[in-house]
Formats: sequence, C-alpha cells, structure tokens
Amino acid sequence: MRKIGVFTGTRAEFGLLYWLLKDIEKDPELDLKLFVSGMHLSPEFGLTYKSIESEGFKIDEKIETLLSSNSKIGVAKSIGLGVLGYTDALSRQKPDALVILGDRFEALAIAQTAMILGIPIVHLHGGEITEGAYDDAIRHAITKLSYLHMTSTDEHKRRVIQLGEAPERVFNVGAIGLDHLNRGSFMSVDELSDSLGFVIKRPYMLVTYHPVTLADEDPETSFKELLDSLSEFPEYQVILTYPNADNGGRSIIPLLENYANTNSERVIAIPSLGQKRYLSAVKHSAAVIGNSSSGIIEVPSLDVATINIGMRQKGRLAAKSVIHCKPYKKDIVNAIHTGITQAYKTNDEEIRNPYGQGDTSSQIITLIKKMTAKPYKSFYDLNVEI
Repeated sequence: MRKIGVFTGTRAEFGLLYWLLKDIEKDPELDLKLFVSGMHLSPEFGLTYKSIESEGFKIDEKIETLLSSNSKIGVAKSIGLGVLGYTDALSRQKPDALVILGDRFEALAIAQTAMILGIPIVHLHGGEITEGAYDDAIRHAITKLSYLHMTSTDEHKRRVIQLGEAPERVFNVGAIGLDHLNRGSFMSVDELSDSLGFVIKRPYMLVTYHPVTLADEDPETSFKELLDSLSEFPEYQVILTYPNADNGGRSIIPLLENYANTNSERVIAIPSLGQKRYLSAVKHSAAVIGNSSSGIIEVPSLDVATINIGMRQKGRLAAKSVIHCKPYKKDIVNAIHTGITQAYKTNDEEIRNPYGQGDTSSQIITLIKKMTAKPYKSFYDLNVEI
C-alpha cells in the first residue's frame, strides 16, 4: 500500500482538498497521512484543525510553526520553524509522496523539506499568476521542487512546462475546489442563519480581504476603503471572514471586528466558515467581495459576481463575472453596483468558468497511482530561440 501524505496549513486549503482527502482515504491501494500546520493550530484564526477532525479525518501530524507576528520577519521565521518541524514529521511518517496545494509560505517550507528528504511532491495549482503577493514566487518555487504537476487550466500547464518541467509530468485536471459543486451539498438560507447564529433577513454580501504582500497597497488603508464602501449599501447585510496569516493580516482583524460590533444588526464577523458554510454563503449572496482566489476560481460556477479588489490576484485567468477594481471607495462602490445588478451579463448569458468541470479529485488519484517517481528529474528545454 502506498502512503500518500497531504499537507494543509489554512482553512481555505483544507476546504479545497476535502474530496481528494476523502478519495485517498477510501482507496484500498492508498494510505492517507495528513499533515496539519499553520493557521489551523492558531487560536487567532479559529483553531480550524478541530473542523478537520469533526469531518472524521485522522490528523497524523500537527506541526506548530506560526508566530503571533504581523511582520515579514515573523513570516520568514515561521518558515524556518516549519522546516524543523516538517523534517521530524516527514521522517516519522515516511510518505511515498506528498500532495501540496498552491503557494503559501507554510507550503514552501514543507516542500523544500520533502525535496531534501527525497519525497516526491505532487503539486496542485502550479503555473498561476498573482503578481500582488509573494505567493506568486512561492508557487513557482514549489513547482521546481515538485515531481508531478496538476494544473487548473491548459494555460497554467503550458506555464509549468515553460518553467522546465517535462510535459509527461504535467497534467491539466481543473481546479479541485470545483468538485464541491458536483459532490457537496449546500445549506439553505435558514440553515446558514442557524449555523452562524445570525438572522439573514435581506440580501447580503460575503467579504474576505487578505493583505497584499508585494504591491504598494497598505492592507489597513485598503480595508478601510472597503468598509466605507459597504456602508454605502445599508440595505445589504454583510458576512465578514478573517484574513489569512500573512504579514499585515492581523492589523485587519480589529477593523472588521469593530465594524461588525458597530453594525451588529446587519454585519457579522467570523474567523472561519468552513467549506460547506462558505460555499453555501456564496451561493445565496448578492456578491462576493475582497481579493481571495476563491472569488476567481470557485465563485463564478455559482453564478455570483466577484468584486476583486486591488493587486493581489493580478494576472489570474478570470471569468466575466469577476469585476476588477482599484482599492478606493469610488471604484469599489462602482464595482459593487455592477456586480449586484449583474450588468456584466448580456442576454442572461451563462458565465463560463475557465477552471474546469468539478471532476478533479478522481483524475489526481489515477495519476498518483500511476506515478513512478525517479530520484532526479531532467530540465525540459523549450525549442525557442531567444
């Protein structure tokens, strides 16, 4: 039986990996080893490892790495702590392969550790572009540390090959988060209200804003502009979710908590919704606002508008329902108007999501089972004259 390690360091990442974890768990040829770290173990961000356990998963390793810091120095030190902790965890579990999704700094730490230990990495969502965050460079670095690549579009597949990865190890399988649309279930508005302890009695907006870690976009200033924009729509309720643990994220939390407390009749702030509640909240919302990748990758499949603010996701392939705007009140307000009226549509057209059809997990399982990793890989040169 082949031992397959899967790493998760954030609530969003776990939600995306949910069906893959279930499929590995039930496959008689595979043995799931679950590595949980980062924000999952932080009280500041809701101790979301408990949500993983409540879904019935056995956590094989909990690796503490996250400093209670709001600085780049704190993030860099967390990477160092991660390498130490992941070395011990991987050495104990000895997985035959390790699945890593995306571009987080925690993922970089375990990827470089696995590479040194000779554990082949299966990387999901490589080849994508997010120019406003250091996640962009991290994603490409993880690509070079990985052996098998599962991209979300053909464009991203070509980009991974451009990075020197051999075509026979690169596969377009679509975005794994879309599996929820075919295999998951959604809460009704009443069920969502009961779960949140917040009565939803009018149209609402769902808001998730993360710090921009590379571009010149101060997170506090931009978030205040966003909150001021929401106040222009008093007829709408608001569900605010916490930012991630990147530098600058913690400075946003008091702002959203104060906004929720000041406007408690129409606003709720919650550290983590979990995947089912999150997608249910998306499904029934008037618009999804912020700069989360989910607004670009998953939300368009639910026929809901995304208001994508600022530079964080610059360069990502996006459907017509994703409305990009600058992080200023005037621009955000105009974008929200476009989104809630669905003015981006013509003749009630169906919005096409470029990220696949929601059958990704089964493809990944098949490819993992066929994988015969070598202890080395050759650089693949493109036949292009420069």
